[in-house]
Amino acid sequence: MGFNEIISVILLGVGLSMDAFAVSVCKGLAVGRVRMKHMLSAGIWFGAFQALMPLLGFFLGTSFHRYIEAFDHWIAFILLALIGANMLKEAFSKEDEPKPADASFGVKTMLLMAVATSIDALAVGVALAMEGDSNIWISIAVIGVITFALSALGVKLGSVFGERYEKKARIAGGVILILIGLKVLLEHIGVL
Repeated sequence: MGFNEIISVILLGVGLSMDAFAVSVCKGLAVGRVRMKHMLSAGIWFGAFQALMPLLGFFLGTSFHRYIEAFDHWIAFILLALIGANMLKEAFSKEDEPKPADASFGVKTMLLMAVATSIDALAVGVALAMEGDSNIWISIAVIGVITFALSALGVKLGSVFGERYEKKARIAGGVILILIGLKVLLEHIGVL
């Protein structure tokens, strides 16, 4: 894996972790007084699922890759662009009603939030399979570690700064995913 690929995987990890980061900020806001166990809980749950989902998507994608090899770069681009656009749409939505934040870090609550924030990563795993030359094990490790760190940090920031960073995190994540999708497409059509 070359330098450019490592940078792409790091950016992909940051982009994917923005939903988990935003939820973690809300969790920190709801809890108020944050302890290390809150930060570790968010980091482990979100980091593990952000690593697991691309792996599942990768295996799904490789199972039918030979059938769509001629246009796989378009699929990767469309998936990443749609996920990024959805994150931007959520960030700019005009919902002014405050969402009630749940202070629970119980298994049921965290499992549901981890799955909900990592569904996009399943599609990214399919996109990585379409790309063909990516090392999935390095990719999921980087995605998992970045999500762990940003989720743990998000809980702390939520208790300190509140909702100020949620919208900015979603915007950054959406833009990063769209740019990575564009990079995949431009490389495959020979522009880059």
